Amino acid sequence: MFLTSVGAGSSIWCTHFIAILAFEPGAPVSFDPALTILSLLLAVSSTALGLIVATSGVTRLAPAVGGSLVGLAIAAMHYIGMKAYHIAGLVSWDESYVLASVGLAALLAGLALHVALQMPGASSRYVAAGLLVLAIVSLHFTGMAAISVTPMLADGQLIDPSAGQAMALAVAAVGLLIVGTGLASYLIDDQTRLDTMAHLQHLALNDTLTDLPNRAGFNEHLDREFERAKAAGTRLAVICMDLDRFKEINDLRGHRAGDITLQTIAGRMRALLGDGEFVARLGGDEFAAVKRMQSQDDLLDFMARLETALFAPFNVDGSQLSVGASLGVAVYPEDADSKEGLNNGADLAMYRAKSDVNQVVCFYEHSMDDAVRARRSLASDLRQAVANEQLEVHYQVQTSLSSGEVTGFEALLRWKHPNRGFVPPSEFIPLAEESGLILSIGEWVLRTACTQAASWHPAARVAVNISPIQFAHADLPGLIQRVLHETGLPAPLLEVEITETAIFADKLRGQHILERIKALGVSIAIDDFGTGYSSFETLRNFPFDKIKLDRSFVSEIETSLPAKAIVRAVLALGRSLGIQVLAEGVETPDQLMLLIAEGCDEVQGYLLGRPMPSEMLFRVRNQVLSALLNERRSIAAKVSGKVRAFR
Repeated sequence: MFLTSVGAGSSIWCTHFIAILAFEPGAPVSFDPALTILSLLLAVSSTALGLIVATSGVTRLAPAVGGSLVGLAIAAMHYIGMKAYHIAGLVSWDESYVLASVGLAALLAGLALHVALQMPGASSRYVAAGLLVLAIVSLHFTGMAAISVTPMLADGQLIDPSAGQAMALAVAAVGLLIVGTGLASYLIDDQTRLDTMAHLQHLALNDTLTDLPNRAGFNEHLDREFERAKAAGTRLAVICMDLDRFKEINDLRGHRAGDITLQTIAGRMRALLGDGEFVARLGGDEFAAVKRMQSQDDLLDFMARLETALFAPFNVDGSQLSVGASLGVAVYPEDADSKEGLNNGADLAMYRAKSDVNQVVCFYEHSMDDAVRARRSLASDLRQAVANEQLEVHYQVQTSLSSGEVTGFEALLRWKHPNRGFVPPSEFIPLAEESGLILSIGEWVLRTACTQAASWHPAARVAVNISPIQFAHADLPGLIQRVLHETGLPAPLLEVEITETAIFADKLRGQHILERIKALGVSIAIDDFGTGYSSFETLRNFPFDKIKLDRSFVSEIETSLPAKAIVRAVLALGRSLGIQVLAEGVETPDQLMLLIAEGCDEVQGYLLGRPMPSEMLFRVRNQVLSALLNERRSIAAKVSGKVRAFR
């Protein structure tokens, strides 16, 4: 607005005084400098006022009103300028011409801004410009027609040379001001545009936290490098990297420590880059690199430098941390003949490295594609299984060691594939979690288990596993309350099993959810205890009713002294906190004996019963109880010797 007002006001003023210099009154003239300068300032400031009103948007008439104010500004500038124009003679004015000049200026300027702002289109701009020129010119020349001069001197020089020179200089200066203003405006705008474009391009192609190129920057660079390698017939490697312990650092030490970790790793990788090497952060804790290579040794050298950057320890708030990573590599043209294939190959290799604890770097193999296709096919079959009700809920007995009675059953999801038979849960549950099906499947399992348990006679408790994704994304307490109400199962007969991983991401939210579940009368068990974080703080702060000792410790209890020590410690911890302990995966009599000797509360495993459909449970219940009691009698004489050996 300021630049426009200076440009417009100065142009109007120059038009006026150029016309004055062209006027021959027939008598000596001079100029009042104060009024001359005032007329210039008035032209600029009054034009600014008119433009502000015209663009205010207060009413549809605002452009016309603002334009009329611009026209009045032109008239005021003209007549103040004429006041500064001193003539040695008698000056008379024709009022009708004066009024006509003011009216024409206000009318035509108002019409000009109305057309410019209210009638969009390329042609309207030219019409508006013509109307504004006409407003200025009609004001000047109609106003000049209003004046008549009777010279006081017949002879002599009519115009004072100094006055003419001063006015010519003033007009030239103001003209240069207009040109300078326009040029400055262009240069400022152009530089600002270039700076803004450069900044926006940097933001679009770089990660704000690490200042490494982001996914868009990576794709742009890979496009260039791939075309270069294709044209030159050279080799190109893509490396995908995923940090191994980043989530643990983020969860245990907070997001600030996580940010420092990412910045440290990014800085190290940036520092090691040489010619033809590139690294980017794709998002989260995932990075990618591109390497021009002549030989395998070039690639191996680059990989060694990346490993050093990723695995070397670093300090965060006085603590020494190490994160590590899994790396996957694919090479053009051996592994893929397209950018997409190269990316996919490196990604598949990285996931293979991540799944193998003994492997840090994995190179792409074509068999990986077959595994991915099989996995995608199984995921599609799982969707069909959900839609066609091919899933089943089986139940595994949980037994008290003190009384030998059945205390409950754990609901376990089973999938009988029409072609493959039973698919292990360890294979299809991760697929359900990745695809989002776990939410609907989890709700179906909870509803089915509660419905079937409500029909059991005699009544027995049913334990249902809750997925971490289900815990994080659903209103779990509300869902449980609705299911209990709809199925009629008493709340004390339902137990939900939750892993510590599910609540670790947001402890406050996790505690709130568990307290709401507890308030319903439902009992809560912490599943797979002994794996993952398994902190004492969790047992102290969260309302758990049962600890489920992970089967990995029970399976080694006969052969591993550390496993025996952990089992004993968990049982002692449960007794101290008043929390029952259930041992999973009991498969041999010796395992059962040792658990009895140490005072374990409950057991579950193939030794006592395999998972089976609901309708078979109570048909075999008495057989299970009888077998357990007989087993207890047969091993009673051996227990004392085993206990001594165990201790």
